[in-house]
Amino acid sequence: MSPPRKPFVGQEPPKLTKVLMILPVVLYFTMLILLPLGGMFWGAFERGWSAFIQEVLKPEALNALKLTILITVIVTLINSVLGVILAIFLVRHSFPGKSLINGIIDLPFAVSPVIAGFMLIVLYGPQGIFGLFLGKFDLKVVFALPGMIIATLFVTLPFVVREVSLVLQEQGTELEDAAKTLGAGEWTIFWKVTLPGISWGLLYGITLTVARALGEFGAVLVVSGNIINSTQTATLHIYQAYVDYNYLGAYAISAVLGIISIIILVGLEMVKKKKEGNVFEPSH
Repeated sequence: MSPPRKPFVGQEPPKLTKVLMILPVVLYFTMLILLPLGGMFWGAFERGWSAFIQEVLKPEALNALKLTILITVIVTLINSVLGVILAIFLVRHSFPGKSLINGIIDLPFAVSPVIAGFMLIVLYGPQGIFGLFLGKFDLKVVFALPGMIIATLFVTLPFVVREVSLVLQEQGTELEDAAKTLGAGEWTIFWKVTLPGISWGLLYGITLTVARALGEFGAVLVVSGNIINSTQTATLHIYQAYVDYNYLGAYAISAVLGIISIIILVGLEMVKKKKEGNVFEPSH
């Protein structure tokens, strides 16, 4: 009777098995990411740099890009501050309605952005509940910048809250309790202990917020009215260029947004690797 075979503990699988495991992932990544990106950049630069620059420098394109960046900056700042505060309250405190608020935070994941935009029109439109009141003071929300900001705030709400909440739950309260025992005040604990501890979670949340705000389309389309040189964002400009058969214009602005997103994500990874290198670098 032959002895039982020993399991291949610690041994790598055969090369063919590795190839068969990796190949579907490579194909999936190529079909969903590389081919669309390649097609977008090919369409943007097919007629050369001069044609690309000409499309990007059109007044309506520049105005759309400036408006998109403005909305992204405002939304990111608001969600960063309020997201951290909300995450701390949800993780560190218990209060009535906590489960309800937790569910509402994830609502943008479940509700279509178009529906979110429609809800804002119902509330803030000329005949809306709040729109009638604001109209008495000549304040306009829908089909104006405030409505676009509110719509983008809604669709980007969960990112900072969820990323920071995960970090807070993981790190616990030991360091904060120790600082409190040593006599540190609430603000000192936040700036010296809590904020440094959640910095990576906050950074990831900000990155996701920026990426989502740059690419938002549905909710903004509904509440903005897509008015050229007024309430037309970059994504709406892409849509308008496509509808008008200006495919080069659509490709060009898409490429600009794609380049911005790639720079942000690559920059984040570089900072992360540098930070990890500093952490594991032996001290002298």
